[in-house]
Amino acid sequence: MSLSTEEIQAKLLAAGVQPTLQRIAICKYVLCEADHPTAEQVKEWAEKNLEKISQATVYNTLNTLVDAGLLRVFKFPHSEKVIYDNNVHDHYHFLDENSGHLYDIEPKDVSVEMEVPAKFIVNSMEIVLKGQLKAN
Repeated sequence: MSLSTEEIQAKLLAAGVQPTLQRIAICKYVLCEADHPTAEQVKEWAEKNLEKISQATVYNTLNTLVDAGLLRVFKFPHSEKVIYDNNVHDHYHFLDENSGHLYDIEPKDVSVEMEVPAKFIVNSMEIVLKGQLKAN
């Protein structure tokens, strides 16, 4: 996705977030350039591309973007790994175990039947398919 600075400012304002220079820059990276980055990857990018930014500012900005609905947090089960996803619509993931790359999969492309015991109330569902990309 490609967004201009003005479009990013408008997105931030529409979400109720003050568009500071640092927030706009981080948004440009996480919304337009990065693919499922970790906070550490965002911090590394910020250190290379912004004059001076603290780790706290990066984490606070990411949390603000999540709270505003512009990013989603995805925590890998049984792992410390946390990624930020700019696809905020319902979707699944495919993890290529060879490369570690995470791909978005539209729900319409996967058949999942779910029947849960009546004692449970499901608020959300995260599906991660794991495997390898097929060779062409």
